[in-house]
Amino acid sequence: MRKVIGIGETVLDIIFKGDQPVSAVPGGSVFNALISLGRSGLNTSFISETGNDRVGRRIISFLEENGVDASNVNVHKDSKSPLSLAFLNEKNDAEYIFYKDHPHDKLDFTYPEVNPDDVVMFGSFYAVNPVIRQQVAGFLEHARSHGAIIYYDVNFRASHRNDVMKITPNLLENLEMCDIVRGSREDFEVLFGRTDADKIYRTDISFYTHNFIYTQGADNVELRAEGGISRSYPVEPMETVSTIGAGDNFNAGFVYGLIKEGITRKQFQDGLSAEQWDKLIASAQMFARECCKTIDNYITVRNHAKDY
Repeated sequence: MRKVIGIGETVLDIIFKGDQPVSAVPGGSVFNALISLGRSGLNTSFISETGNDRVGRRIISFLEENGVDASNVNVHKDSKSPLSLAFLNEKNDAEYIFYKDHPHDKLDFTYPEVNPDDVVMFGSFYAVNPVIRQQVAGFLEHARSHGAIIYYDVNFRASHRNDVMKITPNLLENLEMCDIVRGSREDFEVLFGRTDADKIYRTDISFYTHNFIYTQGADNVELRAEGGISRSYPVEPMETVSTIGAGDNFNAGFVYGLIKEGITRKQFQDGLSAEQWDKLIASAQMFARECCKTIDNYITVRNHAKDY
């Protein structure tokens, strides 16, 4: 059975509406995607770290409860688990404040088995953090050499705007190693000062990888891909409860579609058809919509893979 392996941060998301907390759930960008994929019945594994505290124990138990292998989540004896405060506005979009001491990040894990056409997901500041770069890059190289499909979600927050110059070499290396990259309008405005999908693709992406997904919240999803494919997908209007995990679940839905449609790394290298891309983006958008119907960061348990 094909596996999905994620590498990324764990946090406790405390969600506010106005100035009042309304929920506290385990989170993290890749974490959220893997929870939804675990709930959808896929074989999933997570590489991460957490603190030696009640929050850390809850994060690990939550992974296990949702069918995600947590054996490669490090528990650091002398650290506390990171927190994220998410403040929902009137449109249920979030502004964030993060509490994590990045200079004290550590990462020590045994590589899980990686087979051809397994999918590796990574992204956010975790993917470019200089302190753990050697370990992250080493695993990505290992996964790529073993034939995995590499999915990269840039997800670079404005809170790290001052780090752009420092992390740019790591960002470019990530782009070179991945088979698909997804980024949002906000990501590329922070990183490159650009918001036009075509210009971003020509100037910043296509030299490294040819498969690019550009999301813009409620505006169209733009695709630029191998073989000169250029497509635009409208986003279905809907009432949202929270958009916090929308992008993470877009990633989950895309990867779910990859597995469901039996798409291999060689097919990416040869170039997918427009029809194949349409199915993958439709799956991504469906997961994102389902996540936005709940205050949690993932699709609900009842929305199992059979419902898709």
